[in-house]
Amino acid sequence: MRDIMGMMGKVKEMQAKMEKMQAEIAALEVEGKSGGGLVTVTMTGKGELKGLKIDPSLFKEEEVEILEDLIVAAHKDAKDKAEAVMAEKTKEMTAGLPIPPGMKLPF
Repeated sequence: MRDIMGMMGKVKEMQAKMEKMQAEIAALEVEGKSGGGLVTVTMTGKGELKGLKIDPSLFKEEEVEILEDLIVAAHKDAKDKAEAVMAEKTKEMTAGLPIPPGMKLPF
C-alpha cells in the first residue's frame, strides 16, 4: 500500500512539473532568421506568430517569390528552435523515468 501512495506522490509531483514546463514554454519567445537576417520571425513556444520583420531591400515586385521563401524559412527556423527548447526541457524533467527514446509527451 505504501508503494501506491509513493507512486501517487510522484505522479502529482510530475504533474506539477509538467504544468510549470507548459507555462514556461507558452511564455517562451524564439526568433527565426533567414536570408542572413533579412527576414526575422518571432514566435512563442506554442507556435503563435508574434512578429515579422522584413528588410526593406526585399520590397521589389520581381522578388516576391524570394520574400515568400524567406518568410517560410524564417518561420521554420523559429519553430525548430522552439521544438529544441521543448525537447531539452522535457528531457530534463523526465530524467530517470523509463520513457522510450523518441516518445513525445502530449503538449
